[in-house]
Amino acid sequence: MPKSQFIDPAQARAKGKITFGEIPVNAYDIPFENAMKHYSSEQLVRIYRDMQVIREFETMLNLIKTTGEYQGIAYNHPGPAHLSIGQEASAVGMAHALEVDDHIFGSHRSHGEILAKGLSAIHQLDDKSLMGIMERHFDGAALRIVEKTNKGDVKDLAIDFLLYGTLAEIFARETGFNKGLGGSMHAFFTPFGVYPNNAIVGGSGDIAVGAALYKKVNQKNGIVVANIGDASMGCGPVWEGISFAAMDQFRTLWEGAHQGGLPMIFNFMNNQYGMGGQTRGETMGYDLLARVGAGVNPEMMHSERIDGYDPLAVIDAFNRKKKVLADKKGPVLLDTLTYRFTGHSPSDASSYRTKEEVEAWQQVDSIRSFRTLLEKHKVSSAGKLDALDEKIRGLVKKAMELSINDEISPRMDITRQPELIGEMMFSNGSVDAMEDRAPDVLMPIEENPRVVALKNKERFALDKDGKPFSKVKTYQLRDGLFEAIIDRFYKDPTLVAYGEENRDWGGAFAVYRGLTESLPYHRLFNSPISEGAIVGTAIGYGMSGGRVIAEIMYCDFLGRSGDEVFNQLPKWQSMSGNIIRMPVVIRVSVGSKYGAQHSQDWTALTAHIPGLKVVFPATPYDAKGLMNAALQGTDPVIFFESQRIYDIGELFHKEGVPEGYYEIPIGEPDVKREGGDVTILSIGATLYTAVEAADILASDYDISAELIDARSLVPFNYAPVIESLKKTGRIVITGDASTRGSFMKEMAQTISELAFDEMDAPPVVVGSRNWIVPAHELEQHFFPQAAWIVDAIHEKILPLQGHTVTTDWSDEKILSRNRKGV
Repeated sequence: MPKSQFIDPAQARAKGKITFGEIPVNAYDIPFENAMKHYSSEQLVRIYRDMQVIREFETMLNLIKTTGEYQGIAYNHPGPAHLSIGQEASAVGMAHALEVDDHIFGSHRSHGEILAKGLSAIHQLDDKSLMGIMERHFDGAALRIVEKTNKGDVKDLAIDFLLYGTLAEIFARETGFNKGLGGSMHAFFTPFGVYPNNAIVGGSGDIAVGAALYKKVNQKNGIVVANIGDASMGCGPVWEGISFAAMDQFRTLWEGAHQGGLPMIFNFMNNQYGMGGQTRGETMGYDLLARVGAGVNPEMMHSERIDGYDPLAVIDAFNRKKKVLADKKGPVLLDTLTYRFTGHSPSDASSYRTKEEVEAWQQVDSIRSFRTLLEKHKVSSAGKLDALDEKIRGLVKKAMELSINDEISPRMDITRQPELIGEMMFSNGSVDAMEDRAPDVLMPIEENPRVVALKNKERFALDKDGKPFSKVKTYQLRDGLFEAIIDRFYKDPTLVAYGEENRDWGGAFAVYRGLTESLPYHRLFNSPISEGAIVGTAIGYGMSGGRVIAEIMYCDFLGRSGDEVFNQLPKWQSMSGNIIRMPVVIRVSVGSKYGAQHSQDWTALTAHIPGLKVVFPATPYDAKGLMNAALQGTDPVIFFESQRIYDIGELFHKEGVPEGYYEIPIGEPDVKREGGDVTILSIGATLYTAVEAADILASDYDISAELIDARSLVPFNYAPVIESLKKTGRIVITGDASTRGSFMKEMAQTISELAFDEMDAPPVVVGSRNWIVPAHELEQHFFPQAAWIVDAIHEKILPLQGHTVTTDWSDEKILSRNRKGV
């Protein structure tokens, strides 16, 4: 879309061919005796130690799962344990090449990566830094436990801390790294550069890209590595994450220090199986995974297959690829060949592979092979390595004994504190800016052309005689959103916004018109049409410490980002033990006029998922105030907007929309019109349908309706609704979502429980039909109409004298429609 890039038809239509370069495969060939020149004996022994720590740690888990004991200590662990026994060299080689500021994201099989990166960080950090990290983590809860049994120095103490914190987390103990709320597949420890591991295959594929984006935008040190399995190459988040990471604009449109590729490595831990499916020769078609990089960009993602059974080959590859990233030529794809000796999980009997295959890989076991080299080249002796092995077994045994002791390592006491997890679902923070520095902008805010133009707009829609101003002169709902957003861009230097058509076009519905003039590319840009990656990268950006607004152009496209919206965004704050914050706003535009796949209201889907705040303003005043609140907070907010009312003026707040900053608390409904006979509670744009119905009730039947605009769905304060029912005794709940399974139904049920004694009739829901959304010319038969609300009141709540219904709200009709599923 940028005008600076002219698409020349002559060039685009010219004949030619695409050529590909070579992709190295297992190219490392430095003999060990030559490699020794680049490593001290201490380094080489540490590589062995780290691999052995992982092997013993996971052997312990495997024995617990399969035999119920380890070193004579009985324990039952019913939870998951996806083991990487056999893959240790891949994890340790990677971690050995990384610095503390380099961040890794993992998969369900990432115990080894946690330990490897943690051990590497412990080696690099000084004693004071290590003690500070351990003391600050949950006020030193885990530190106090391991201190009692540790007799070594600070680094020994930190190793105990790492093993204990990880294992306590796996065993769901409150003293674990994430209070036991993450568990085996989600454990992490950010001070060591270990960011969330992900139980969803490929789930880190786009989230990690968001973390790399955060480093790039905010000029932070370090790179980001997504450690994902070979089978994840078949998953949408990985493909979309790669597409996002490889965008040309990083090189062609971003400027200054921000120009150049993302500091991102997609590291495929290729153990050659996805559960029981063999990726090469069965479930995928790439032959060698590294080949995929050739199709992404002219640099072929600097793709390479490396021998993940040789830790020195892995170190060499990461060192070389880090130089590529330092030159701003990322992203990089590594196909790290490895093999797991155990099954997908301990219950997996490996019936899909032969005993001979497993034994063949065990014969070239990386730990055994590396130990042989250490002994052969006299880096260490068999006796010393045996002693080291015994010490490691002792460390793992000690970590296990501490972790399973219910007195030392209790689980959360939900019996005593039944709301404890509930209190961790939201952080409810209030933060002006995620960092204290000047934001990157192109002009003072007061010089922005749209800001200037809005000063001449009428901030209340009606003149002194009650007549509406023209649309050209009226301050609209989209203007309220714009003012809140541009204000935050000038307050919070970390804030970025992106999605489809966000720059130049001004957003598909003109909310962002005027932002392009104020913001450099690295703060406002167009993304690929990859809704999964739009949300997934926002998650990674937010959990890394930034604030982001990601836009989903149509509500119907939420399905394309389903895992990210439903499984990732809502969960990481609580799964982290409230360590992580998620200041992410997802703008979702609810359409109309465009038929079945562009006009649906899916508010109920998001409201159903614990961990998301959900809002749906319907007036300019509320839109600005709620967007301000969302951008001030530290929780994920799904911010619904209706395309029908982007151009509506303020009709309720008589003073008009203030020019200055204000917030409307998320979760508070608003009485838009007082009344005494019936309450109408509306969601979203249906507020204006409710107004029309209330006018009909007043003029034709002398019925006074109290109008309440929900404004928010989650959280929601029912107290004002109950107070209204104390006056009216009757309620209609209306919104544009299809009725079945809607949040309107949830409200009706909750109101029935809370205000049963206040009601003269059951709540009535007037939603859209349970059909596909038809063409614009037929929408009046699908979306709620004022006449429907009046008819529903007449038939279900309060007979209206002389009223003739135009729609059927009888019990027979409702039974019939439900029987037919419509």
